[in-house]
Amino acid sequence: MIVRTTAEITETERDITSEDGNWRSKRIILGGDKVGFSFHETTIKAGSVNEFHYANHVEAVWLVEGTGKLIDLDNDKVYELGPGSMYLLNGHERHRVEPDTEMRMLCVFNPPVTGREVHDENGVYPLIEVPA
Repeated sequence: MIVRTTAEITETERDITSEDGNWRSKRIILGGDKVGFSFHETTIKAGSVNEFHYANHVEAVWLVEGTGKLIDLDNDKVYELGPGSMYLLNGHERHRVEPDTEMRMLCVFNPPVTGREVHDENGVYPLIEVPA
């Protein structure tokens, strides 16, 4: 059994802020925990523009707080998001998140991230094998 709080991982190697300061991700469960997925609490600043493309991962996102837009860059669709909204990037869609207010979301990645990934110039996380 694993029990963790966001308070205990805050300001550790599991607490990541983007280079531009637009988002912060607290990685609660990572690949090294050996459960087949990773689980994160991510906060994105109001008024920011954030492009992502998880070419190697499927991501599910549940919006807990805040409002904004999700733009599907592959299919030219815009979705309004608010508390209780969920989106699943099961087609590895390139997307942009534009928060009107600060957004706090819970995210699941499969395969799990290890915590060492960094978004490349296209917003993609590399696929890093979790050691056996």
